[in-house]
Amino acid sequence: MTDLIQTERDGATLTLRFNRADKKNAITAAMYAGLAQALKNADSDASVRAVIITGSGDAFTAGNDLKDFAENPPKGADAPVFQFMDALASFRKPVIAAVNGVAVGIGTTLLLHCDLAYAVPTAKFALPFVNLALVPEFGSSLLLERFVGLRKAQELLMTGETFTAETALSLGLVGALVPAEELLATAKAKAALLATKPPSALRQTKALIRGDLAEVKARIGTEAKVFGERLQSAELQEAVSAFFAKRAPDFSRFE
Repeated sequence: MTDLIQTERDGATLTLRFNRADKKNAITAAMYAGLAQALKNADSDASVRAVIITGSGDAFTAGNDLKDFAENPPKGADAPVFQFMDALASFRKPVIAAVNGVAVGIGTTLLLHCDLAYAVPTAKFALPFVNLALVPEFGSSLLLERFVGLRKAQELLMTGETFTAETALSLGLVGALVPAEELLATAKAKAALLATKPPSALRQTKALIRGDLAEVKARIGTEAKVFGERLQSAELQEAVSAFFAKRAPDFSRFE
């Protein structure tokens, strides 16, 4: 477990915290590996009844650390990022997201795999994959439509525009907006409530709501294949170069 993923037990609740506030909790391969292992351990530990995912400082997560991502691109199903995706998508117990700030890329798509989600009113959300010459991930090309409808899903994924916590609430991506000083307590209270429910019935309820897990995993795999192809593209090289040069990318020469 990397120290950049902080764990905390409070009774039957396990809290996983992105702990890299100086980088807006941007996620590295080592952090994905730590998250995947923590989730696998929690899923098999009968004493854990619910998991909370949150961030440190004023950010939930800024998404992938692009420098680390460029140096350690995911090249197969055993890549840490895909291990994390599989662990969260398959997780049988309740997962609560406490979005304490900016949630970019996988910081937003992971919400589609959580059972409850709360955010501070100042949180900002973005699905900027297309801006980086990439494609949706973590099953979002399938699941986002279920939350927000086809037309809005197309808008969010094809423009990559940032949206507010109020918009996330109106779209159903989060269940409530909670003051920062009350966010974690709210999540813990819900986790404690869920811990009182019959565990098998709760797992089965979650599975029924989630629907066909094989379909979700198949879409994650399809996205991963296209995503991997995009990593070799000239468009992505332009997007990454522009990002590190702090300039606007120029895609005018591409067809």
